[in-house]
Amino acid sequence: MIYISTPFVPYEAQCFLFVGKYNSLKPMIMKKFLICSSLLLMGWLTASAISPYLRVADVSGSMEAVVNEVNAVLVEGGYEVLGQYQPGNNPSLFVTVFSNKALQEFALKSADRGMLAAAMKVGFQQKDGKISVSLMNPEYLFYAYFGELMNDKDFSNKALQISSEVKSSLMKVGTDMEPFGGEQKAEDLIKYRYMAGMPKFGKAVEVAEFANFDQGVAAIRKGITASGSTAKVYEILNESAEIALFGVGLMDEEKGEAHFLPIIGESHVAAMPYEIILQDNKVSLLHGRYRFALHWPELTMKTFTKIMSSPGDVEDAMKGLFETD
Repeated sequence: MIYISTPFVPYEAQCFLFVGKYNSLKPMIMKKFLICSSLLLMGWLTASAISPYLRVADVSGSMEAVVNEVNAVLVEGGYEVLGQYQPGNNPSLFVTVFSNKALQEFALKSADRGMLAAAMKVGFQQKDGKISVSLMNPEYLFYAYFGELMNDKDFSNKALQISSEVKSSLMKVGTDMEPFGGEQKAEDLIKYRYMAGMPKFGKAVEVAEFANFDQGVAAIRKGITASGSTAKVYEILNESAEIALFGVGLMDEEKGEAHFLPIIGESHVAAMPYEIILQDNKVSLLHGRYRFALHWPELTMKTFTKIMSSPGDVEDAMKGLFETD
């Protein structure tokens, strides 16, 4: 069995690289490979397992210098830096959120909170004298957030193309692209839940409802600023579709990121910030027992119980945005 896997090279390129290297294979083996290549080119095969994160590189320098370098590379690659922050006010951690119009327009094809997949995230962790730069794997998010749409060949081909473009944009920073953080099969991500009885993607938590879309946007912006325990990291606003996505930093020292990240793993910092989404006049967020598990799929039940209160704490923080005077 021939296994081909390079996380930052599109499937088409992987096939051609393989053919170039092994053009002297015996005819029967080559015939089987060409059949496999054709399937890959037509988007009929996907990787057997997908990791939530890719380690782009370990870079020397100050946090500020490395973040600025990565941001410049993203802008050069055609992306907009939507926001950035230090999760939990930890100077050893940083996140940059980026997107572009093409990605956002594609995300609109999924009516069920598809815009969540439009916010790409780069994580930075200062450790052992270097800055570890990681990327939340777009492919992983697409299977989880777009769900059954990824079973459509044309849709999934476009999604995987966008994923490859995102990864390629960071290759000026580093070409390691080492998968980490666990792995899930594509078909499992589409219907992902941590275990029986746990929520899936579709079981969102509704936290507020307004008379209209504009009123909802104004209330979210005001609430994030006024709550005292949250910070607005970014927003994506599409007025014509009446969809607004907000990245919310959870800054409470006892119940927010400063509490749960050290317990479940700071190397997964690109999972942050947490999101709320306004569609039409309703505000919702992914259930914490889904989102935490999805972004930390290797969590043992023992560790999960150490943050048992965190899903509820996040929900309370988001509801609290609308309880300010």
